[in-house]
Amino acid sequence: MSQKLKWGILGCANIARRSVIPGVQQSELNEVAAVASRDIGKAEQTADELNIPLAYGSYEDMLADSAIDVIYIPLPNHLHKEWTILAAEAGKHILCEKPLALNEAEAAEMAEAAAKNGVYLAEAFMYRYHPRYDRIKELIHTGAIGDIRGIRSAFTFNNAGDKGNVRYKKEWGGGSIYDIGCYPISAARLLLEQEPVAVTVQAFFSEEHGGVDMMASGLIEFDGPAALTFDCGMWTAFRNPLEIVGTEGIIEVPSAFVTPSAGTGNFYLITGGERQEIEVPHLNAYSLQADHLADAIINGSPLRFEPADAVRNMRVIDACLLSARERIRVTL
Repeated sequence: MSQKLKWGILGCANIARRSVIPGVQQSELNEVAAVASRDIGKAEQTADELNIPLAYGSYEDMLADSAIDVIYIPLPNHLHKEWTILAAEAGKHILCEKPLALNEAEAAEMAEAAAKNGVYLAEAFMYRYHPRYDRIKELIHTGAIGDIRGIRSAFTFNNAGDKGNVRYKKEWGGGSIYDIGCYPISAARLLLEQEPVAVTVQAFFSEEHGGVDMMASGLIEFDGPAALTFDCGMWTAFRNPLEIVGTEGIIEVPSAFVTPSAGTGNFYLITGGERQEIEVPHLNAYSLQADHLADAIINGSPLRFEPADAVRNMRVIDACLLSARERIRVTL
């Protein structure tokens, strides 16, 4: 294995070009060696713009390249399962965009394929690798805000004018719950360190946008006094806050999932009527994510978030979608 792991990018999606590729290039243990597209011109343009050595005109050709160690998959959600399994069978480690699949069953198949072929599979929730979440969990564990009574979170943006966007293709796994509702759900599971027992979700399905959920509001019940209340939307002003309410205080995270500039990752601890700003270093979460995966591959250590975690997150997403469509409370 080379000194740095060589990554192949399976597609030229915006998230790859704007965030993940630069993050991998800025990481310590990795380099981007190739990019593939079914349109060789698009692959060559992306390679030229981002200083990537190789461009492939097919995904299969990239998987056949023995020099590639890790495959990143930013394809539309309905293609995650197929190409994750093919990458695993080619002996490649995989970082796959969130949500991992279209449902729990697909995610389980992907996890099984990775295990069978002895490769690592990670779901691309970059925010979890930023050290501020370790700091938040430390404050929770030391009782800084007492016992948690509730979590509130949201992730919304307005992209409704782009009617041809893949997010608005229902059969491709479009919709706000898949795209960004998965963030508050994963964050609550991370912070509470337990799995939900029931969900209730109300959603606005837009016929202008392929019938996908353009806005959803939900209650995620856990086994205990705490619950997550969340909303997500793609026809709504941008926001991504997180609030953890305890018996003795509150933790406020104004920008919980994206930190575009220095200071935007800071959060607040409110206790005894005082609001204290907790400063955190401005780090590239995409680089941290890539280096964590690389460290596990190089040293044979466990992933912090195993594929089973992604399977469990998909179970909750499945329940949320069922609840929204049927307007019922779904138990897990």
